[in-house]
Formats: sequence, structure tokens, C-alpha cells
Amino acid sequence: MSQKNDTTEPKVPQGVSAQFSEQVVERRLVPNPLSQFSMDENALRLALVTAQYALRATRQQTPTATPKTLNKPTGLLVLVNGMEQAGKGMAVKQLREWVDPRLLKVEATIGHSTLSYQPIWQTHTSELPRHGEVMVYFGNWYADLLYNVMRLATSDNKKAKNQPKNNKQVDASALPSVKWQDYLHQQLNELKAFEKDLAANQTKLLKCWFHVDIEMLCRRLKDTEADPQFLYQIDWNNKQVIETFNEVAATLLQTQDDWVIIDGDDKSTAADNFCHEVLYAMQTALASSEIAAHDTTKNHAKSKNKIKNKIKRKDKFKAEKSESQSQKDVFEPVPIPKQLTSIDDAKISKSDYRKALAEKQAHLAELLRARDGHHVVFAFEGMDAAGKGGAIKRLVAPLDPREYQIYNIGAPMLYETQHPYLWRFWTKLPDEQTNHISRIAIFDRTWYGRVLVERVEGFATDDEWQRAYAEINRFEADLADAGTVVIKYWLAIDKKEQLKRFKSRQATPHKQFKLTDDDWRNRDKWSDYVQSAADMLARTDTKTAPWCIIATNEKYQARLDVLDHAIEQLALLSKTI
Repeated sequence: MSQKNDTTEPKVPQGVSAQFSEQVVERRLVPNPLSQFSMDENALRLALVTAQYALRATRQQTPTATPKTLNKPTGLLVLVNGMEQAGKGMAVKQLREWVDPRLLKVEATIGHSTLSYQPIWQTHTSELPRHGEVMVYFGNWYADLLYNVMRLATSDNKKAKNQPKNNKQVDASALPSVKWQDYLHQQLNELKAFEKDLAANQTKLLKCWFHVDIEMLCRRLKDTEADPQFLYQIDWNNKQVIETFNEVAATLLQTQDDWVIIDGDDKSTAADNFCHEVLYAMQTALASSEIAAHDTTKNHAKSKNKIKNKIKRKDKFKAEKSESQSQKDVFEPVPIPKQLTSIDDAKISKSDYRKALAEKQAHLAELLRARDGHHVVFAFEGMDAAGKGGAIKRLVAPLDPREYQIYNIGAPMLYETQHPYLWRFWTKLPDEQTNHISRIAIFDRTWYGRVLVERVEGFATDDEWQRAYAEINRFEADLADAGTVVIKYWLAIDKKEQLKRFKSRQATPHKQFKLTDDDWRNRDKWSDYVQSAADMLARTDTKTAPWCIIATNEKYQARLDVLDHAIEQLALLSKTI
């Protein structure tokens, strides 16, 4: 489907295409801060379309792409927030009129209460733009954050109104029992890390805050009735509420210094300024992705010094490059623990196994159904034929099939590669926003593929997989902080046992589908995979999401050990409920 969409994407308008000479395009795509230039309408519109198609071309990477590019596939996410009646709608409307509207995605939310047991950003991940796209997102995760904070703030002032209860949402009374300032800072720290990981994985951000003073807002409001569809669902006619909002907004903007503040006093001027900012953000995204492409492509046509001289980048991009380079320089493989090399061969009789299995499955099912709605994520990794599938089969046997989802993760689809690499896992997490009742997700292979197979096979650059340890730790910490239980397994067998299981699969008709040519090829890189596993376990075994290593050649014992660990983790949860 993705390939079909790519081939039917709109062509560059002929009037624009005729102006895509290499020199003109290069000049037009050089980042220029808004403070250094102000284009007239025609020049700005042409520059916007040029940058828009240059971003689209980063995804195409074909000889016929216009304009030509060697940039790494890159998208731009424009977050729009701020005061009501500050010109947000007019600004985005003008942008859509001035660019190719078919290549500009626009989404909007008004702010809702936090959903149970998931990070505040999770429900919005399905809306993220593909690489090569520009997306404007009204409200977004900041709308949800401000919705929550405003209810905490007004509750502190004893002015909160009763909110209708909804079992899929947390009402104001169920928000954290902390001061709104503490809650806001904690959430902003998580969002800062999330947005940093988006930018590092080629989804650049522009955050625009539209502002007007209270007097201008009052003049623009046409009635005195509170409108529940207003952004953040607050009463913009109430001056005390607005004063509280301004206090919250000031705290947000002081904490995060990457917001562009747009004065909405004159809506026409605000729209022009917004379009300039979007242009600059597209140009800067292209500049940073060109440098990334140069650093990771051996045959790039331009030297590093030439690019540095040609492109005037912001300090933050220099810092990002310096940080990633530093990480790459200091990476040291860890010593391989004996647990991954000295594999246990203890045997267990089939009758003892079956008896223990039934008891443990019944106990696990009881704990899972007493978890009070908490989401549970099981992550299974291990050497090929180590028994992940068998362990998962026994794990879910006592459960109702409607209670869980199993995801067998393989190579990403084309449309998945056009998003940050964690995106295909973000969108599979249990989600209170959906109508599905399953709140247990089981991953057979996971996001750790970035530091395992992608590292060993060269599908990820050194910078990408070395950076991924910290990105994954932040991702799992966000889940755990929200109340999701993350249970991770590494299943280990020795090389001799793996060969025995491969031959058994080859000789068994109903198991032959489990064995692929890749499995045989991976045996030649056994030591590389063991080293990557050791590095992964050392760098991602955290307090919030620890690893459980199951190292045995006895598959019956491995299955029982998986159940024992799951029971232990869920029993800890039951003590906190």
C-alpha cells in the first residue's frame, strides 16, 4: 500500500519545477532565521514549496526526484498551541494555501484527561508524520497536559467544576495529588526526552505558541457562554481562569526554551510570521539531515568541511552531532557474562513439567485478572530457536484470547521505515483510547532489534544503534512511570543445542515454517550476536524494566522459569494496588 501511495504522490508543479536549477535550489534551502530576512508573499510561497518538495524528495531517493537530494529521509512536525483567538487557525489556513496542500497533513485535538496507565504522548503517536511530510498538529500532547494542569491548578484554587466521570479517562480528582507545578515539570521532562528522540530519528519539531493579551481575547470572543470545544476545554470568558492559564503557560515556556512565541495581536502578521517559521524549520531539518546523510554515507559527494561552510546550522544541531559522535567514540563492548556461555542442561521429566505448568498457569491467570486494569507488556528476545514461541504459547494458554495481543516482529514494512524506528512499537502498545478490551501486549522480538540484528547486520549505523540504548531506556521508563508493567526476557541456548533444534524443525513438516535461510546465516555470526546481547543486557537492565535471563537448553524448564518470573513481577504489582 505504501509503495502505491509513493508512486501516486503529486508531481512538482511545472511552474515550480522549471525553477529547480541546482544553484537556485541550494540557495533557497539554506536556513535563514526569521530575524535575518522577511520575504514578500511570492518569494515566501516559492521558498515554502521548494522546501516542501525537498523534504518529500528525502523519502523518495530516486534519480527522478525533484529537487535532487542526498538527505536522510526527514519529516517535520509543527506543534501549534497557545491562547484561544490568537490566530492559530488563520495561520495554518494560510500555510495550507501557500504550499501544496496534498503534502501538508493537519490534525487537531482540544485536550483530554490523561488515559490510564500510559504516557501522555502515547495516544498521539499514530498521528505522527511520515518522513518526507510536514504535519501541523493543533493541541497535541500539550493540549492534554494543559487540560490536566489547569484542572489541578483550578482545584488548588477551589474553583474546579465537577467533571463527568468516564472509566476510560481520569477525572480531575484522580490526577496526582501534587501541586500542579510539580506535575507540570515532571511531564515536561518526559516530553522533552520524547521529543529529543523524535528529532534524533528524523522527525524534526517546530513548536509554536500563539499569544494575545486578555483585552484582545475578550474583544474577539463573540459570546459569554463557555464552549467545551475550545482548546484545553477551559472557559476563556473567565478572567480568573485566563490568569491561571497564563501562569501555567509562563511556567511551561520558561521550562522549555524551544518554543517560538507568535504575537497574535495582528492575525495577518501572525500568519506571515508562522509561515516564515515553518520555512525556516523545513530548511533547518533539511540541513541537519544532509549532515546526517554525509556522516553515514561513505560515498557522499561533498566533504564535511564544505557542508559546514555551506550550511549555517543552529547550535542545537551542532550539539546533537557532537553528542552522538562522542557516544560513538567511547562505546566499549562489555565482557560476555558466563550466564550467556555456560548454559544449564538440567533435565525435568515430562510429568513433573506438566504438573508444574498447570499450577503456574492458573496462578498467573489469577494475578493477571487481579491487576486492576494496569497494562502489561511482555518482551521476548533471545537466540534463534531459543524457545520464545513455546514460552509465549504456555504464557497465554490460561487466558481469554480477547485479553491479549501477540505481535510477531520481523523486518519493518516500508511505511514503518518512514517513521522513527520505535513508532511501530508505540502504535502496538495497549491503549485506553481504543475500543479493544485487550490490555496485555506480547512481543515476540521487540524494539531491541535496533541493538541486535540491526547492529550485527549493518541495518543501523553505529550512531543509531549506540544511541538506541538510552532511547529505549527512556521509552520503557515512560511506560513504567505511567503504570504499565514491562516484563522482559532473554532466552539463551548454546550453539550446539540450536543446531539440534534447527535440524528437528527441518525434519518436522509443521515446524518447517519456523526455519529460514536467515536463521542459518545468523549461525555464522553467533559470536557477534552473543556480544550484542551482552551489551544490550548491560545497558538496558534498569530498575523500572529489568531483564530476566533464562539460560537453559531444557525447553520445559525455560517455560516454567518464564512463568515463575511473570508471577513474581505481577505479585509485586498486586502489593501496590
